Amino acid sequence: MAEERPTRALSLTVTSWVLQAVGAAVFLLVGAGKLLSWPDHVATFTEIGVGQWLRYAVGAAEVVGGAILLVPRTSGLAALGLAVIAAGAALTHVFVLMDQGWALPLALTAAMAAVAWIRRPETARLIGRGTVF
Repeated sequence: MAEERPTRALSLTVTSWVLQAVGAAVFLLVGAGKLLSWPDHVATFTEIGVGQWLRYAVGAAEVVGGAILLVPRTSGLAALGLAVIAAGAALTHVFVLMDQGWALPLALTAAMAAVAWIRRPETARLIGRGTVF
């Protein structure tokens, strides 16, 4: 028996793919920068004061999330995880670093939340719920 595909408006599907492609590019680039120890990332995590281990952990999560964001079956779950990471970055810029670096993470949070919402039927099937939550 063939797997049922979720039905949604074409405009939502196109919107999702555009947000997924842009999000994947951004998260892959920024995550790679963290893993490759780009000086601005090293300085930011030094200023945060939690150690460079967190830079590696976040960078790895961003690279993996950015890659699986391009897989339709896992894109909703990836978007949800990346939204949490981006929200954490925005909050860190506001409350810890107290700088203006919150704008991009906030935009990424909104974009990934939109993808997670659009892709919720795939996520429901992936986690075995079968129904949209």
